[in-house]
Amino acid sequence: MLDHSAETKKAGPLAGVRIVDLTSVIMGPSATHILADLGADVIKIETPEGDSFRHYRPARNAGMGGNFLHLNRNKRSVRLDLKRPEARAALDRLIVTADVFVHSMRPDAILRLGYGYERVRALKPEIIFCGAYGFGADGPYAHKAAYDDLIQAGSGLAALQTAATGEPGYLPTVLCDKIAGQAIACAILAALYERRAGGVGQAVEVPMFETMVEFNFVEHMVGYAFEPPLGPPGFNRVLSPKRKPYRTQDGYACILPYSDRNWRDFFIHTGRLEFVDDPRFTPLAVRVENIEVLYALVEEEAPRRTTAAWVTFCDSVSIPCMPVLGLEELPDDAHLKAVGFFGAAEHPSEGRYRTMRRPVSFSGSDFAIRRHAPRLGEHTAEVLAEAGLDPAEIAALTGAAAPPDPSTQSEETAR
Repeated sequence: MLDHSAETKKAGPLAGVRIVDLTSVIMGPSATHILADLGADVIKIETPEGDSFRHYRPARNAGMGGNFLHLNRNKRSVRLDLKRPEARAALDRLIVTADVFVHSMRPDAILRLGYGYERVRALKPEIIFCGAYGFGADGPYAHKAAYDDLIQAGSGLAALQTAATGEPGYLPTVLCDKIAGQAIACAILAALYERRAGGVGQAVEVPMFETMVEFNFVEHMVGYAFEPPLGPPGFNRVLSPKRKPYRTQDGYACILPYSDRNWRDFFIHTGRLEFVDDPRFTPLAVRVENIEVLYALVEEEAPRRTTAAWVTFCDSVSIPCMPVLGLEELPDDAHLKAVGFFGAAEHPSEGRYRTMRRPVSFSGSDFAIRRHAPRLGEHTAEVLAEAGLDPAEIAALTGAAAPPDPSTQSEETAR
């Protein structure tokens, strides 16, 4: 593996931006993970118990689970018990130094804590204030807890699985959390750009539910886009139960002829010449209406050749094709090796661990792990000193916090 620790690398494009981060688990931290990797100074504010995502197993040391290591690199951890007035006073002083304040609490909860937009703006008028919510603050669902499964169910995503399996189902990934994280990062960047272009600070709201409803409708609007509707929502090609990885002679592959030329080459290669001039399959708009027939043909032909044979043929005629790879196979993938995607680094307390570089790249700066994922409260004294607290104030805050008991932590913290 390549060593991704890079003390000599240049700072990223967000160098100089400071973010006060009151998010936990996955949705919010995935957004600040992006921003931290781009060079921002992300100050992760944690409760005395710490982000519950720390305590997922396996781990070499309590509070430093494997998922946490990736999602929280390039961040600094400040441990504050915000039930204490002196801790809130310290956070106030941190906010004054920040460009962005982002949280993932429910709208009423952040107000009860005393950090709604109006109060934060009073501390720093030009602040970008981002509320990363489960549901929009103005709707009747605003007070509901939001987890990925809940949003998959409510946004239409779980129901989309019915076409393929006969019943609703959840995708085996926290897609909603991660898509919302991308949207949060994008919104914060847009607000920072507007401010730099001569605007002012502002409040930004990113609700996971609405984000996923829009996400799901992108290709499924079709005839439903019109008033009155020209048909129900749902893109036939994507909803086909025959749209799936196909069993080959020795495994599975995605074999995806798409263009007119792709299908013609596929028909000739498989000896199915009767399909070459079939009017059901040309042009694309007509072909999509008959896609079930073609997917069934691919399913029938795929087992006649090995996965490698399919990839070789398809690549030779530019038919999209990929073998089905398991997660454990990806570090050995030839392409990912060539682009140096996976690497390894040495954590000061957790030892050697696997890393992934930021997928995007910039000609003006290089990706760097500037800081490994922090231990709980690791940077409390350092960051508070930067905010102007004196040693006695810092000692009063850091000395009074009780150590966390991971065994008492709930599985997740509701937004």
